[in-house]
Amino acid sequence: MTGKVVSNKMMKAVIVEVVTPKMNTKYKKAVNTKKRYPAACEDSSIFKIGQSVDIISCRPISKTIQFKVKED
Repeated sequence: MTGKVVSNKMMKAVIVEVVTPKMNTKYKKAVNTKKRYPAACEDSSIFKIGQSVDIISCRPISKTIQFKVKED
C-alpha cells in the first residue's frame, strides 16, 4: 500500500495514512476513505511528515504494528 506519513514521533515507527477510493452503494458516488496504519522502520527521523512511502504486511511486531516501511 502507498500512503503519506502523518506522524514520525515514535522512535522506531511511523504512522502512515492510506487513502482508498470506494463506491457508495446507494448513491453510486466515489468516496475516499482514509485509514491510518502504524508501520515499523529502523529510524523514524529519516521520514518527514507528508512524505509518500510504501508499506508491506509482515508478522506482528507489537500489539498495534503489523506493517513495515518498504525500503527502496
